[in-house]
Amino acid sequence: MPRTAGDEGLGAGSSAGTAGAVSAVTPASGSTTAVGIAVAQFAPTADTAANLAEMRRLTELAVARGATLVVFPEYSSHFSSPLGPNALAAAEPIDGYFATELARIARQNRIVVVAGLIENADDDHYYNTLVAFDSRGELVARYRKVHLYDAFGGRESEWMRAGAVGHPQTFELGGFTVGLQTCYDIRFPEVTRWLVDAGVDLVLVPAEWVPGPAKERHWMTLVVARAIENTVFVAAADHTAPGGVGLSMIVDPMGEVIASIGAQPDVTVAFVSPDRLAAVRRVNPALALRRFAVTPLPAVE
Repeated sequence: MPRTAGDEGLGAGSSAGTAGAVSAVTPASGSTTAVGIAVAQFAPTADTAANLAEMRRLTELAVARGATLVVFPEYSSHFSSPLGPNALAAAEPIDGYFATELARIARQNRIVVVAGLIENADDDHYYNTLVAFDSRGELVARYRKVHLYDAFGGRESEWMRAGAVGHPQTFELGGFTVGLQTCYDIRFPEVTRWLVDAGVDLVLVPAEWVPGPAKERHWMTLVVARAIENTVFVAAADHTAPGGVGLSMIVDPMGEVIASIGAQPDVTVAFVSPDRLAAVRRVNPALALRRFAVTPLPAVE
């Protein structure tokens, strides 16, 4: 089939490998704008210090493989069963021990670090919060999970407060506008579109994707769908077993999985470029052609 004008570069983007790969690949030849994006997966525990030690190790590995940003899972600060009362007891302020040490990891490694923590809300509830620290260790974005996981037998709303829906906090990196969403939010396509309406073209999705029948298929399908329908890059980082299914991945705007991990703790890196984004949007101008907007519903108490 002949190529048409604007189709250049529409093959899969450069990556550090697919499932289970551990060796980095350099950016495409001649590229001057590619940004190394890493997803890192591990199994957080109730030991926050041990979690931070593993995150430091994985961050150093991400840097060695060429990353300038690394995404860790939801609940990276603390994870134990039952999550509700244990998480409430482990909740911290946004400038508490975990966030302070995470900022130190970002600063010492000169990399942007994004991860999930359990944030204080009130005496009976916590927020499921994402934080992003830049390479100077400065907090550049925060996101509190909007959709609570009252599904598949879970009842997050018993212990968790939903974040307010306002203008999303974003930050800039290598020509991209970066936005955040969490785990169960990926089942609601309007969340990613809400970010895109704010100018986001690189979406980060820390998760603790609970295993179960068909859940791996749901995870893989939904992450890829959010990239395709919004013509954006998506970087999704999950827990490894027992809390999650693993399968962390980076997906390009055509829905190509350009880097992924299997079930083991690891880091993978993809080199993404605004040029690739522009090329995809030239041949698939879906955002420009849409006829519906996203507006928030009244808050549910």
